[in-house]
Amino acid sequence: MKTLSIGDLKAQVPIIQGGMGVGISLSGLASAVANEGGIGVISCAGLGLLYNKLSSNFSEACVLGLKEELRKAREMVKETQEKAKGIIGVNVMVAMTNFADMVKTSIAEKADIIFSGAGLPLDLPSFLPKGSKTKLVPIVSSARAVKIICEKWHSQYDYLPDAVVVEGPKAGGHLGYKENQIADEHYSLEEILPQVVAEVAVFEEKYNKKIPVIAAGGIYTGADIYRMMELGASGVQLGTRFVTTEECDASEAFKQQYLDAKEEDIEIIKSPVGMPGRAIGGSFIDQVKEGIKQPKSCPFHCIKTCDISKSPYCIMLALYNAFKGNFKNGYAFAGANAYRAEKIMSVKNTISELMKEWREKELFSKK
Repeated sequence: MKTLSIGDLKAQVPIIQGGMGVGISLSGLASAVANEGGIGVISCAGLGLLYNKLSSNFSEACVLGLKEELRKAREMVKETQEKAKGIIGVNVMVAMTNFADMVKTSIAEKADIIFSGAGLPLDLPSFLPKGSKTKLVPIVSSARAVKIICEKWHSQYDYLPDAVVVEGPKAGGHLGYKENQIADEHYSLEEILPQVVAEVAVFEEKYNKKIPVIAAGGIYTGADIYRMMELGASGVQLGTRFVTTEECDASEAFKQQYLDAKEEDIEIIKSPVGMPGRAIGGSFIDQVKEGIKQPKSCPFHCIKTCDISKSPYCIMLALYNAFKGNFKNGYAFAGANAYRAEKIMSVKNTISELMKEWREKELFSKK
């Protein structure tokens, strides 16, 4: 199996575990993936709720929570047989009101990588002090977005992305697509990945810097990984597949939602943050459709684009409730393939299975 190099970081397995909030990918899952040679990712979303005992101020609790999760992840990450330390990244959404604070904290705490999407992270390099080892990786949904980011970063900060994640419309959670694009084959990952690879190659050649492209969104099997590599990806990002692992930080009830889900249960919803999202349907979403839910105030001000006067519910609380297993008052975000989950297994076995499936697909394709 190929390795994945992002600057001077080398993942023995070219698999990145996608950042999933609220509370789904914390130090437990991230460290388990890192220990198997992949790249583990802690989600910053909602950390202030998870760590509200540390501070009554949501933004301050977010910062303290991130520090604690990074500390715990480092403690759980052991050296592999190759003597290469496990890689831990952080996912920070551009749409978060405390985006700057979380980026600064990630860098100060020496996170290996910052993955940033849900908007274009145009000023991300401005937070990087000279000598910092933290890598910067934007998450995009088009070649045009890559071009805008690369041009802006290079002209203003003399910096280019250390890698790029291109996320297709089959991903879970918030999607960087309009509703009418989600099922349009012209916007499929298979279509946009080669476009992004080609665009990135222009900057690689012009500035003599290797920028690996990582495919994400709807990747579930080793055969999927093989297909993405054949289309030019240097690695892949998976979120949904890692939810049904023993080490995933979500409640058992949350994982059970995936095990119980049928294909028709997974739907596109309208999120209060102004983006479409993919989730497992249930009574809470049904009530929202009927107009029953309505927040009276916003206690967090967590997302820049969330308008309390128009929001049918608080998405932070809905996702936090789901994380805790309270599905009367929340719902689970999930990728398009969540219904394929059949059992809870360890991260080690999950990655081993993915590698086995990949090798089988590769051998079959060469016949």
